[in-house]
Amino acid sequence: MNKTQANEVDLYHNKLNNFIMNLNPKKLFPETDSLELLSHQVITKKDLLNFGNALIHELKSGATETEPQPKWLKSSEVRKLLKISPGTLQNLRINGTLNYNRIGGIIYYKYEDIISMLEK
Repeated sequence: MNKTQANEVDLYHNKLNNFIMNLNPKKLFPETDSLELLSHQVITKKDLLNFGNALIHELKSGATETEPQPKWLKSSEVRKLLKISPGTLQNLRINGTLNYNRIGGIIYYKYEDIISMLEK
C-alpha cells in the first residue's frame, strides 16, 4: 500500500469514526420510545441490520463526496498530509525531491507535485 492509499484509508477511518460517534439512536432503533432502555437491552439481528444499512448508506454517500484538494498547500498542511516532521520536509526541499515556491516568508507546494513524489 503506497502513502496515497494509506492517506485515503485514514480519511475513510476518520469519516467512519465521525459517523459512528454521531449516530442518532432514534435512526437505528426507531421502535424504541425511551432511549434509556437501550442500555439494558441485547442487540438483535434487526438492530445490526439497521446499523449495517446506515453504515453502507454513509459510506456510499462519503465515496461520492470528494473534497476538492487545493492547488497550493502551505508547509503545515503538507506535513499534516504526509505525517512528517518539519525537518523531513526541509530535507525534501533541500535535496530537490519536492518542488516549492516561496512567496514572502511562506513556502507553498503544488498538490500535484506531492502526489507525483509519492508515486515515485
